[in-house]
Amino acid sequence: MLIDTHCHLDAAEFNADRNDIALQALQQGVSSIVIPAVARDNFDTVIQVCQKHKHCVYALGIHPMYVNDATLEDIETLKTYIVENNPVAIGEIGLDYFVTNAKNNPDHIEKQIHFFTEQLKIAKQQNLPVILHVRNAIDDILKYLRRYQINGGIAHAFNGSFQQAEQFIALGFKLGFGGAMTYSRALKIRELASKLPLESIVLETDSPDIPPAWVGAEGRNTPLELSKIAQVLADLRQVNMAQVLDITSANALKVLPKLADLYTPPNVLL
Repeated sequence: MLIDTHCHLDAAEFNADRNDIALQALQQGVSSIVIPAVARDNFDTVIQVCQKHKHCVYALGIHPMYVNDATLEDIETLKTYIVENNPVAIGEIGLDYFVTNAKNNPDHIEKQIHFFTEQLKIAKQQNLPVILHVRNAIDDILKYLRRYQINGGIAHAFNGSFQQAEQFIALGFKLGFGGAMTYSRALKIRELASKLPLESIVLETDSPDIPPAWVGAEGRNTPLELSKIAQVLADLRQVNMAQVLDITSANALKVLPKLADLYTPPNVLL
């Protein structure tokens, strides 16, 4: 089976054909799709998508690029949603120092860190893993993970060093690889994907973003590309596709324990 551990199927880019994409993905063997929220405004949306498509599961959180529009009350709302609903993780949360002027805007960084650490506290209290956004901020993220000692999770779209990867793995995390790995010029990501322990890797699309090479930078990414992404990983590692599917799916089920109870077996259609 295939598990897409990071897909924004709730995004507006899917408004015209969301149901068709969800069904086609399941028919192609994508037995689970994890849809992380990014802001208070889409908590209900991701829940509704997952209620309609039983092979879709959701995570709830506030993305670092959305914290400028967030309020302190949104953290309290998140706590309520976590208690009243059944997310597989807290996410998408983290830090992003790549955003425009972030490094030169200490107030923005301070707000990102506040929302990140508050959500780590919730994850700790609720014994939930986290789905992390780690762009250009890995060392700081690792620092806070050590401080709060939460129950593992996924470092989405990982693009750090081998040493940083080893630190995430030691903290109980899996590393997400997707479309970026499919570009021949992405030498560092491809080396990571080929040399890190396969037991540390999960597959993702980040749909509709980070389209693979065959879709192109201006194209829309979808969960339908996951099988080809998995084949790229198999080719990079020079192993058979079945091994990649078995191990990456087992990794996802291990790091997201609730997913094991909710995933749709690959022979079941909507």
